[in-house]
This record gives sequence, structure tokens and C-alpha cells, in this order.
Amino acid sequence: MEASEVSGRPAAVGASPDLAEVDPSAVAARSPWELFWRRFRQDRLALASLIFIGLLILVALFAPLIVKVVGTPAPDVRDTTALDAFGTPTGPSTAHPFGVDAIGQDVFSRTVYGARVSLIVAFVATGLATLVGVIAGILAGYLRGWVDVLVSRSVDVLLAIPYLLLATGLAASCSLGDGCAGGLLKPGLSVVIFVIAVTSWAPIARIVRGQTLSLREREFVEAARSVGASNTRIVFGELLPNLVAPIIVYASILIPQVILYEAALSFLGVGVQAPTASWGQMISDATQIFATAWWYMLYPGLALLLTVLAFNLVGDALQDALNPKAARK
Repeated sequence: MEASEVSGRPAAVGASPDLAEVDPSAVAARSPWELFWRRFRQDRLALASLIFIGLLILVALFAPLIVKVVGTPAPDVRDTTALDAFGTPTGPSTAHPFGVDAIGQDVFSRTVYGARVSLIVAFVATGLATLVGVIAGILAGYLRGWVDVLVSRSVDVLLAIPYLLLATGLAASCSLGDGCAGGLLKPGLSVVIFVIAVTSWAPIARIVRGQTLSLREREFVEAARSVGASNTRIVFGELLPNLVAPIIVYASILIPQVILYEAALSFLGVGVQAPTASWGQMISDATQIFATAWWYMLYPGLALLLTVLAFNLVGDALQDALNPKAARK
């Protein structure tokens, strides 16, 4: 007996029996984050890049163990026996898979430890720059007045100065003696993170300010004001949740820029100092011996290229997944 005979109602013309049996309660609504992940995972290249980034993080976390398992010396160990009879570096071998540099340091170990330096600088400096930029942008866009003037003019000044020139000057001054801020910033990794964070917060502050100016006039903000919500409640309860998507997108795009930023400072000699391994520093040292020791530039250069490319692909995919309307334009 058919469903129409049991219910006493005629079945719709052309209706499928399978559709008639679907329980409406079984169709669950997807959350925004479920929709985001559904769109993101459609980009196979971005998924592969995300897996690569995950593996790179594991390499950075377990760098000592990886070096020990492979059997290469520590990155700051000089093995003069690995040099040839003329004292020049030797290429890839069983003992040194990526070869050695001009003073006998293992290139594989230094490349692996260089990933740790690049990721630490990338995540910490990006986090600090994003935090400062978001706070400054929200305050400027919501409070307006003299706060907006102060933040906007500060952003204009920072964007008018060549950031690499400013960073080089700050890093060079803080890399001498006891560092900066009464010895709080010691020469090395802390100086690099500080310099990059100080010179990178301005663009995100401008983006967040523009978004806040638009959101503060929306109906849900007016409704919050009408029921007596405080400024703190409006900023953290109404504005900030609506700014999560652009903040995530910009932070993901900033990370590869910071990695190149750190490599550039180390290449110029004002970033991470020896004997700490850094990809930029290794490339700088390799420029003098590239004609006879190509491997010293090849492996850290490939590591830098693949890392920046992976973060850029993930950032583009995040932008498309979090803002599909803009992606279709």
C-alpha cells in the first residue's frame, strides 16, 4: 500500500517517494565554521600546504630528535674533517646529507633548526602585531575623536617610512652592547621579534579601523546601545566577533611576510646572530661560496621558498573560504 493511501492525501504530482520519506528534523543546519571548513577543504592545494605546514611545525618542535636520528652533528658544531684537503666545504654525503658550509657546520642540521627560528619569529611577531593592530583599530574606529586622529596619523607615518630601512636601523641599534630598553631586549631573537612587530601593526590597524567604522553604525550596535550596554560590552560582544574573519585572513597573509622579513634582516646581518641557525643568515653566508658550494644556498633557499609558498596558499584559501562573496567577484 502506498504512502498516499495510508495518509488519505494524494501524493504530489512528480514527487519522489524518497523525498516524501525525508524527516525534516534530520536536516541539521551547518554552523559558519562548518561552512568555512567545507569551502576550505575543496582547495586541494591549500590542504596540501596545510599538511606541509603541520609537518614543518613538527620538524621545528622535534629538531634535536630529528638531527639525532639522522646522525648529523648539532648545528653549531664545526667538523673540520668534513672539509677537503684545501679547506673548502664538501657536498652532500652519507655523513652530511646536505653537505657542510665553509667552516664545517652541517647544512642539514642548520636547515632543520632554521625552521624553528623562522616559525617562532613568524607566529610570535605576527601575534603581537595583530594584537596591537586590532586594539588600535577598534579604539580608533569606535571611539573616534582624538583617539582616531592619533592612531590614524601614527599609521600614516609608519606606512610612509620604508619598513625594511626602519627595521634595519632599529635592529642594528638594539644589536649592540646590552640591547635596548635597559637591557630588556637582548641582541638576537627578541630584537628581531620586537622590530618586526613594531613595524607590522599599522596595516591591520587601518583594516580593522575601516571595518569598525562600518559596523558601529549597524542596527545590532544601535540595539546594544539602546539597552544600556557599555562600550566594553559593545566592543567585545558585538564588534570583535564580527571582525574575526578579516583578522584571521590578514594574520595568515602576514605570516609569510614576517618569515621573509626575518630572513631579510638576517641576510643583512642585523637579525638572528651566529651561531644560531637562520635561513636568511645561511643564504647570506652562501653568497660568497655559491660558485663552489651550491648546496649551502640551495637547501635553506628551498626551505624558505616552500614555507612562504605554503603559508601564502593557505592564506588565499582562508580568504576565499571566509569571504566567498568577495572570491566570486
